Amino acid sequence: MKVLMLNGSPKANGNTALALAEMEKIFAQEEIEVETVQVGSKTVRGCIACNTCAQTGKCIFDDVVNALAAKLQEADGLVVASPVYYASANATLIAVLDRLFYSTGFDKTMKVGASVAVARRGGCSATFDMLNKYFTISGMPIASSQYWNSVHGGAPGQAAEDAEGLQTMRTLARNMAFLMKSIALGKAQYGLPVKEAHQFTNFIR
Repeated sequence: MKVLMLNGSPKANGNTALALAEMEKIFAQEEIEVETVQVGSKTVRGCIACNTCAQTGKCIFDDVVNALAAKLQEADGLVVASPVYYASANATLIAVLDRLFYSTGFDKTMKVGASVAVARRGGCSATFDMLNKYFTISGMPIASSQYWNSVHGGAPGQAAEDAEGLQTMRTLARNMAFLMKSIALGKAQYGLPVKEAHQFTNFIR
């Protein structure tokens, strides 16, 4: 099984990386392959709603987003982690996720999603809620933990002192591993849920 993890921090060895590393340890124990991509340091522009992806199957801006598309298609689970900036997620990560989810036409149903927020103090809950919306619009079950998926730390490496936060990361990884394996068994026996044709309605006609 495979998990793709996106580090939304511009700092390769910051507290967000520390939180993800705690999850990586558990995934290794569970014999789950992990690929972590640091996207927070990339130069990524937001979606311009050109809808070119509907014709070509990929984003018109050929950057890290298109490279991630193939990785996400193969993955059984996706972890997105962000430092908290101004009480919300890093804008670069949001630009990546907007374009990644919109431009990819493959079915994401039952790929397991998990979001992680890392902050000095406040804004974790708002960031956590913001990131989870990408999963719920895509038919992706969300892995939970023993608390909201957050770790606290301001100065580099300070998150290592957040014992509860790190335990939350380990629990999250174990729960995510269990959920992915359970879904794999369910898919093998029952297949994926039946999909209805999507009905689009507008508030203004």
